[in-house]
Amino acid sequence: MIKTTLKIEGMMCGMCEAHICDVIRKSVPSAKKVSASRNRKEASFLSEENVDPDLLKEAINQTGYTCEEVVSEHYEKKGWFGL
Repeated sequence: MIKTTLKIEGMMCGMCEAHICDVIRKSVPSAKKVSASRNRKEASFLSEENVDPDLLKEAINQTGYTCEEVVSEHYEKKGWFGL
């Protein structure tokens, strides 16, 4: 799995977080565990494959928010079964 984290400016409320999550789901239909936090100024999701960071930035920026950074890294589930 790949975890992608986006640094986003402009989120002010819960509806902003929901808008960001909707944009991610539309841009990356295979995205799982999509979440956004206005306090941390970031959004993240899991996917099976790497995603195009430019595509994500453009989709976020078109909604009026500013995507400053997209970082993807290998992700392994933690816990009992991740041993």
